[in-house]
Amino acid sequence: MKTTKVLETNITETNINEVSKLLNFSSNNRVAICNANTLVRSVKDLTIRNLINNFTIKTPDGFPVAKALTFLTKEKFSRVDGYKVFLQTISDGLETNSRHYFFGNNENTTKKMIERLKEIFPDIKISGHICPEQLSADELAIKYKKDFQTIEADIVWVSLGFPKQELFIDKICDEVDSNINFVGIGGVFDWVAGTKKKAPEWMANIGLEWLLRLVQDPKRLYKRYLIDNTLFVLYFLRQVLFRR
Repeated sequence: MKTTKVLETNITETNINEVSKLLNFSSNNRVAICNANTLVRSVKDLTIRNLINNFTIKTPDGFPVAKALTFLTKEKFSRVDGYKVFLQTISDGLETNSRHYFFGNNENTTKKMIERLKEIFPDIKISGHICPEQLSADELAIKYKKDFQTIEADIVWVSLGFPKQELFIDKICDEVDSNINFVGIGGVFDWVAGTKKKAPEWMANIGLEWLLRLVQDPKRLYKRYLIDNTLFVLYFLRQVLFRR
């Protein structure tokens, strides 16, 4: 798929349906859901930048990234966020009997999420889940290498937070010869489970989703939204002015 560089990340010019189709009808893909924080970290950290850019798909998650992509390409792109990718892919995968596996978060949240998914999609195929200990991405890949050699799944949804989930995906794909698709999905498990509230679509569409997330988890997210979102605007202005 065609990409356009936003800051230092090659964002894929795609939409929800294309990502769902890729995950349900092809294999051995790595998908990164890229918001403003992802792109700012990629400017600052060459390792993260190279890792993300090597993923098959880098979706324009969040209002700022979608708007930046629209501005640079002169074409309209909507948010391709993790929540919608998750639910759309599962829904579309019912016809192909796609098998899903969940890695990350905690037992309480993940079990609630699975229960909710079975209510929404009674025919969903779930191969299993693992809620790992608090280890580094490398340690998790080494510890669970054997599990990923034997699981029967088409898509593994990884909820470890950025950039740990992307580092884990990169490492486990190096360790295991598999055709599984991997998607770093951030806080989606919590939203589907109902353990955290998902911002309504109208808030997300005007760029205010971050506000509700910040209120729910201020200690963890204040730097991301108050600093990184500001840096995103500054870096993007520099990119546009330099291009011109």
